[in-house]
Amino acid sequence: MIKWTAIFLVIALVAALFGFTDIASGAAHIAQIIFFTFIALVVITGILAITIFKKN
Repeated sequence: MIKWTAIFLVIALVAALFGFTDIASGAAHIAQIIFFTFIALVVITGILAITIFKKN
């Protein structure tokens, strides 16, 4: 998932460099959504690993 975030970030940077502001804005927004989804999944997995999947 981080790979897709990096891809959309590069697309946003290249589009901004060439002046395609609408494309850059859209790609940056998609990258931001994917990134925060990834962070949420990491936090949820970490909490579950500490609580539910803890071995005695």
